[in-house]
Parts: sequence; structure tokens; C-alpha cells
Amino acid sequence: MIISIASGKGGTGKTTVAANLALSINGAVQVLDCDVEEPDLHLFMKPVLKRKSTATVPIPEVDESKCTYCGKCQRVCAYNAIAVLPKTDDRSGSVLIFPHLCHSCGACSLLCPENAIIEIDKGIGVIELGDCGDIQFVHGVLNIGEVMSPSLIRQVKAHINPARTAIIDCPPGTSCPVIAAVQESDFCILVTEPTPFGLNDLVLAVEVLNKMEIPHGVVINRSDIGNDEVDHYCKENNIPILMRIPFDREIASMYSVGTPMVRQKKEYIGKFQDMFDIIRVGWLEGKVK
Repeated sequence: MIISIASGKGGTGKTTVAANLALSINGAVQVLDCDVEEPDLHLFMKPVLKRKSTATVPIPEVDESKCTYCGKCQRVCAYNAIAVLPKTDDRSGSVLIFPHLCHSCGACSLLCPENAIIEIDKGIGVIELGDCGDIQFVHGVLNIGEVMSPSLIRQVKAHINPARTAIIDCPPGTSCPVIAAVQESDFCILVTEPTPFGLNDLVLAVEVLNKMEIPHGVVINRSDIGNDEVDHYCKENNIPILMRIPFDREIASMYSVGTPMVRQKKEYIGKFQDMFDIIRVGWLEGKVK
């Protein structure tokens, strides 16, 4: 079973929920930090990292000894990652590649009439794997300056162990990185807070998951501040509220030093277990149907 943990905005407590859920449930568990631009799950899980690999994407390289500067590669590139400067009487031709715009679709190399374009691997980040006791741990770290995080997210998810319950800590927001992270999830936990900003971004996240047809429920963090508009929205849209976490100074203090709440506030172990049981039973019933 794959459970992704997302939100429409940053700072709602996704990583808090991911870490404490992983530490609470029984059975074989794996956690994957797919917030590759700012991974921080390791600060709470404290894994022993054992393997490290470079994540790459293919980008075009032009052999200008074969190139006739026909411009077909430029025309087929939907992302303007190639610019062709044709030959003139007083100037030799040239082809410019913009790697940060390239989406590695391969159209340019496939359709080049002179076979002048090959694809080479470009490193975009690293993937690290390890263990937190019995829990398997995977995260990706995007190189500074890189913009194509979905490619790295997909490579992190390639390490999902189907024999374990996989918990994915997703990036914030509702854009392409989130889509890549939640795709193929069996269930998504949306973490929000009872404020106007929290509700606004929760609505956006729910719309995305509805389009993707991914079952979802809500965890309300800092539940005793703000207003009850999130409750009303969830009730009107038949979205289950799976858990409430109050605004607690002790929890905040533990968070500030990288200590999961279940380490010291043992009563939360049962609460996270109950939430997981609700999700698991619903998933099993769905599979039976």
C-alpha cells in the first residue's frame, strides 16, 4: 500500500505526520522523502544512510559535423530548449542547447534527419537509501540550480518496495512535483490547518486529487486555532477528518530539535495507528470490490 502525505501549502505539518505515522504503525514500513528541493524527513527519522547514487536525465548533444542546421529539432521542441542559427554567407551555423528547459522527451534525437543528435546523461541530484531501525528510508536531493524536480521524484519512487507499506512525504503545493509524488498512491493524507489560507490551499489540493481519482482524507494540524471552516468544507464534500493535532508547545519544542512527538507523547502512537487502520480497511474493501 502506498500512502502519500501532501498539502496545498508548505508548513502545515506533512513531515510531522509522515515521520510519526511511520514510527507508529506495525509491520514492514518504508518512508520516501519526495520533497527533493528541501528534504527534511531525515532530520526526524535519523536514518543510517548506506547507499548513494546519482540521478540523471538525458539531454541532447549535437554533432555539428553532421548537422545541416535544418532547424527541425528546434521546431519539434515543445519547450524551446533548442535554438538553431542557420548558416549564412558570412556566418557558420550553430545549435544552442538550454539544458534547464529540456524535458528529456527525446523528440529532437528521434526526428533529426541527419542523426546528428545523441542523448547524454546529465546529473540532477542524488538518491540516498538507508534504514531507521526496521524502517527503510529513501530520499532525493536536487542539485542547486536544477528545476526539473519531477524527474528526480520519479527516480526516488522507483525504489518503492511493494512488500512494505510505503509512506511518501510530498512537496508542498499543487504543481508538477506534487503530481509526480502522489501519482499511483492508494491513498493521500492532506495535512491542513484551520485558517483561511489553509482552507484555500486544501480546496486546491482536493481538486487535484479528485482529478487523479485518488482517495483522500484530512489531518487538521494546530486544530484548536483559527476557525471551523475546514470542518464545514470537509463535511460538505464527504472528506473524512482522520486526525486532529492540537497547537501544543511541547510538540513544537520537540519538532524544533528533530524529535517525533510519538517518542515522548506515547498517546499519539495509538492515534496514528487508528488513522492507519481506517485507511487500510478502506483500501482493502476497495480492493475486494
